Amino acid sequence: MSGLDHAHRRTATVVFGLVAVMLVAACLRPAITAVGPLLDDIGADTGLGSTGLGVLGAVPLLCFAAVSPWIHRPAARFGAQRMVLVAMLVLTLGILLRSVPGALWLWSGTIAIGVGIGIGNVLLPAIVKRDHSTRIATVTGVYSSVTTGAAGLGSGLAVPFLALTGNWRAALALWALVSLSAAAVWIVRGRVLPAPRPVVPAATPGVSMWRSATAWQVTALMGLQSTTFYLLVTWLPSIETSIGVDRATAGWHLSVYQIIGIVSGLAATALMGRRSTQSVLAAVAGSILVVAMIGLLSAPDLVLLWALVAGVSSGATFVIAVSLFGLRTRTVAQTAQLSGMAQCIGYLLAASGPVVAGAMFDLTGTWSAVLVLVAVCAVGQAVVGAFAGRDRFTHPG
Repeated sequence: MSGLDHAHRRTATVVFGLVAVMLVAACLRPAITAVGPLLDDIGADTGLGSTGLGVLGAVPLLCFAAVSPWIHRPAARFGAQRMVLVAMLVLTLGILLRSVPGALWLWSGTIAIGVGIGIGNVLLPAIVKRDHSTRIATVTGVYSSVTTGAAGLGSGLAVPFLALTGNWRAALALWALVSLSAAAVWIVRGRVLPAPRPVVPAATPGVSMWRSATAWQVTALMGLQSTTFYLLVTWLPSIETSIGVDRATAGWHLSVYQIIGIVSGLAATALMGRRSTQSVLAAVAGSILVVAMIGLLSAPDLVLLWALVAGVSSGATFVIAVSLFGLRTRTVAQTAQLSGMAQCIGYLLAASGPVVAGAMFDLTGTWSAVLVLVAVCAVGQAVVGAFAGRDRFTHPG
């Protein structure tokens, strides 16, 4: 084989590996974001009130928090490649179980969805760190934008899928086709692009990640971004219908909120480039969400505009937060550990968002207090982002 042929084959292999990563990334949100526009149907069918539906929205996030701290250990033993495949299969099973009639299947399927996505959340940044160490921000930005775009499609297609299938269970079950396809492609990736074992060492000698101030700053940024994102993903359609927006339009507004994050995420990636500090960018991204919430409170007739503004903030901040897992660590092991820590604490915090918002609405009968809550979280996001974005590492060199 000539050197040119070898180079072409190597390029094709790397590209296929990236495509496989992107396909997995596309599975990490739609099974959750498709629920928000269908909450009225789910509540009417199951008898769950606003607080109960908030808990349903929080369960996957609690699973993220439960899975994240320890998943690097089975990844060290069996390889990240196999564990991501397991994640896609568990996700597929969970989507199908959730669509079986009965409360047991609704909750157990939702738990399985959270576990499957939680594994993928933690391991993809480590795989990017390993395979693309010189382009962490770029590759992370692209796959994060794919995740955001797929999340938007989950919301936007929820009501059309409901019209197509006739019931919410079948509408949600359709997303199993995507995760099953991702599993099939990931199997091929494992044969074409084999990964060394162990991919992620089970432990890193030296200072504990949990004692690093930088790690806690990244964790806080991830937590506050996730809190505002999942709160809006769960309740924005209900907020909009309360001011007279029809359900299908509200679902597409939620889709726009997430899809615009593709553009802002890629813009954030370009702005980060190879810069050593991201403080200003993180602070500005958080501040934009404050503007969006003030707009929703003061000029609700412009709801689509404010959804767009909020989406710009969400997409940019998500890319920044996930990129910092690799940018603030020195090794693949540390990246996996910081990813696990940030997502454990971050999603534990985020899980409270939908529940607290649902309870606040039940108590007050208005969504205004919920929008103020999002604005307060956004202020905190801007502040901790300024600290987390500074040029320093979780561990000394």
